[in-house]
Amino acid sequence: MTHEKLFWLLYEADKEDTVAEVIDSHPEVFHDGNWVPYGGNDNNFGVVENQQAAPVPALVEKITNSIDAILMRKCLENGVDPTSPEAPQSIEKAVEKYFPEHSNWDLPKFRQEQAEDIQIIAQGLKYTPSLVIYDNGEGQHPEDFDDTFLSLLRGNKNEIHFVQGKYNMGGSGALVFCGDKRYQLIGSRRYDESGDFGFTLLRRHPLSGEERTRKKNTWYEYLKIDGSIPSFPIGNGLDLGLHNRPFTTGSILKLYSYNLPSGAKSIITRDLNRHLNEFLFEPALPVYTIEGRRDKYPHDKNPERDLYGLKRRLEDKQDKYIDETFSLDCESEDIGGKIKITCYVFKSRIDGKSVKETKKAIRSEFFQNNMRVVFSVNGQVHGHYTTEFISRSLKYGLLKNYLLIHVDVTDLDVEFRNELFMASRDRLKQGDESSTLRNLVAKELKSSRLKDIYKRRKSSMNVESESTKDLVRQFAENLSMDEDMTKLLNQTLKLDQRSDNGKQKRKSPSSKQRKNSSRGGDKPSFEGHRHPSYFNLRSGQDVDGRRVITTPLGGQRTVKFETDVEDQYFDRVRDPGDLKISILDYSPNETKGGDELGHPDQVSDIFDIVKSSPDKGKIRVRMKPKSNVSVGDAYQTKVSLSAPGQNLEEIFWVKIGKPRKNNGSTKTEKSEPDLDNLIGLPELIPVFESADKGKATWANLADVIDMDYGTIMHPFVNEEDRLEKIFVNMDSRVLLNYKSSQSGEEGIKIAENRYLSSVYFHTLFLYTITKNRGYQIKQPPEDGYSQPEEVELGDYLKDVFDSYYSEFLLNFETGVLIEAIAD
Repeated sequence: MTHEKLFWLLYEADKEDTVAEVIDSHPEVFHDGNWVPYGGNDNNFGVVENQQAAPVPALVEKITNSIDAILMRKCLENGVDPTSPEAPQSIEKAVEKYFPEHSNWDLPKFRQEQAEDIQIIAQGLKYTPSLVIYDNGEGQHPEDFDDTFLSLLRGNKNEIHFVQGKYNMGGSGALVFCGDKRYQLIGSRRYDESGDFGFTLLRRHPLSGEERTRKKNTWYEYLKIDGSIPSFPIGNGLDLGLHNRPFTTGSILKLYSYNLPSGAKSIITRDLNRHLNEFLFEPALPVYTIEGRRDKYPHDKNPERDLYGLKRRLEDKQDKYIDETFSLDCESEDIGGKIKITCYVFKSRIDGKSVKETKKAIRSEFFQNNMRVVFSVNGQVHGHYTTEFISRSLKYGLLKNYLLIHVDVTDLDVEFRNELFMASRDRLKQGDESSTLRNLVAKELKSSRLKDIYKRRKSSMNVESESTKDLVRQFAENLSMDEDMTKLLNQTLKLDQRSDNGKQKRKSPSSKQRKNSSRGGDKPSFEGHRHPSYFNLRSGQDVDGRRVITTPLGGQRTVKFETDVEDQYFDRVRDPGDLKISILDYSPNETKGGDELGHPDQVSDIFDIVKSSPDKGKIRVRMKPKSNVSVGDAYQTKVSLSAPGQNLEEIFWVKIGKPRKNNGSTKTEKSEPDLDNLIGLPELIPVFESADKGKATWANLADVIDMDYGTIMHPFVNEEDRLEKIFVNMDSRVLLNYKSSQSGEEGIKIAENRYLSSVYFHTLFLYTITKNRGYQIKQPPEDGYSQPEEVELGDYLKDVFDSYYSEFLLNFETGVLIEAIAD
């Protein structure tokens, strides 16, 4: 059988069973002597199996390799050695050099033309498709397969700075998800059309009976016929079913019966696209996905779709989904470099949908993998946090379903960055570096615009309602709570003390305050321009004819600027702007010796910097002096805001001042509260379907809480991790059914109070016990691959009450339960 015929038998196989039939039918080709260990080592099982933990990030590595191959081809076509200093020193610079028209890729026509160079095509079965991956990259000669496609751990790209790969193993991770037998076909031809088209088949070695008695593990292997990679001439190319072109050069892979997660198996141009976009936040090149199973999905109107990363999807859908976007550029010696944090805050309701429907729509569009905080290098996501970061580290649980945080760590110190991620580039390590980065991101976000956004969302829960303080007090007096139970409540809820006159110290905001808080006062709205026309410094004082800003040693100073550019100027995809800071001159104090710091080359030598994106015409730069400066040092600083034609600049001096004193104040230990006078239990808020029944209604809370007849209650845990409010639905189906069995107004009133007290105190004590004992609640992941997802305690309790638990409570004595808990 010719090599060409063999290739077509393998390529036209649409599932792994068909490949197995080809192998079984041709023992003269596929005998044991023609299989070679992957990477030249039959101890490769651990390397291959310990790559990406899920099929989508494993597939992303294939796409990343394709992008690398195209950039390599461009470099070689320009006659430049990819490892030389003349080669681009970053992916960004490579795209700028080799694709000068890349700014046009924001337009569909130009983006789709470029996307044809990387294609993902689904073939075969409806729910376990085989995936073809094509790139028009550098390609390889058949005799070079052993040292390129089929090598492991050689670091082939480690000295090439404009590609993502470096370990020479990430691409092997997809093998694990290729059906049960792990078949993968590789074909390639060199970019200059020299030489033949070569191909091989990889698989997991099937252990014989005799091998099972000797070997602990199997291994991965590939096909060579009579010691060589099979090959044949292809002339003007091959018709491999690619979109708009034959195959002439580059590489082609086929992953048989690829085990995609649920939600990505059907129409890949829609479902798989969403998954891939989450991991390819901002890829260097666009990609085409093509649904080749037309007979399986005859009604699909878009069988070809390009993808270009989640960042562009967010901007394209901004008007529908996004409420606010802002960013922080942080440069700190703690992390040995700089990061950019970008926050996307989603609308609480979209297109007239309910809160529940909105959450579902947002998750479906942007969070298929529940990655709420993503860390990327050169646009590829390398690790993530789930909603637990928003709830635990930020304490902004109210935003956990409405927030995406992107952290670009491309410009971090290489050694620090290498300690952040596993070599598989799909998850974070648990170590000192990742803890330092996590703490830094949380600290900066809690002092950013996000704090005000959270306050505005929280203010939506401050609805007018009838006072229930007397009712709660009456309920509490009827409960048998001993001193130990009261202490437990105090430890968990941080109850406030009653003052001497018996009134609670903590004050609720007035209705006027809530109104002003929710709408941001009466300030005129800001209409920003696409490009700035002015940029003015609004900090410091004029001293001897120059502007001087003093920042204390050991402290920090926020420098404010005013401009007229739109808020998204730094973060938008199309024509983004930038703010740059540089040191022009240096004036040391008069006491420095000869071994002190000389003229600094970079602002990062002197200050830790945090630059915020424009916020309604204001730009803030926070400057914190490093330990190598002295009181009295002064630095002439230039801040430039990019603008068409000529950048806008402000020049001023930053002087290092004396450390701030604490005015002699010392913190005193809080005295133990009087347990007999503790108040501050969570506020009980009855909520009704309509205003004729009560002040707090479903509609009042519709922007933050979704209530209907099936909802029992909603607990609100504030940023201090305290159970602050319990909203109880007085028009739930459970209560309505219970009241229907009562007779007379008195019976109905008793039923309502019983319902209120049961739901309120059971929520209170279940929260208290679970929180105090440190229990964590987790759910199995939907995709079956990821780690179990942690469930917030408030969400768990809401779900418990929305099931049959509330009906049980109405037929159970609350006092009996309290006594049981106390025991």
